[in-house]
Amino acid sequence: MNVETILRNKGSHVATIRSDASLAAAVERLGRYGIGALVVSDDGESVDGVLSERDVVLALARYGADSLALPVAEMMAERVVVCEPGDEVAELMAEMTNMRIRHFPVVSDGRLCGIVSIGDLVKSRLDEIEYETRSLRSFIAGA
Repeated sequence: MNVETILRNKGSHVATIRSDASLAAAVERLGRYGIGALVVSDDGESVDGVLSERDVVLALARYGADSLALPVAEMMAERVVVCEPGDEVAELMAEMTNMRIRHFPVVSDGRLCGIVSIGDLVKSRLDEIEYETRSLRSFIAGA
């Protein structure tokens, strides 16, 4: 299974935020959508960074409540690993584990077209394994 299949099922909407928005605005958006990360994009098409819940917690630990006035650009991860629609789930799961990240913005032809989380990847892999198991059981029962 690949990323394109996941996006077909879950949709391609990506919650974004501008780099000059405040950390407070980012926290509000994370809470409103019930998500763990925002893609930072000043034009809605490029990936300028990612701001995760972890980044917010680190800002609060470092600067206290004053951090909520900081611009997202000061706390976001600038070096972002992205994936493409054709990338395989198993490979991305391994990358996420090795790199200790939980989100991959999906980029096609240089444009943001979705996002996948570790939860999305695990769910798709479990669905795939469940399908294979049912197929094997059906084959064995019919043999």
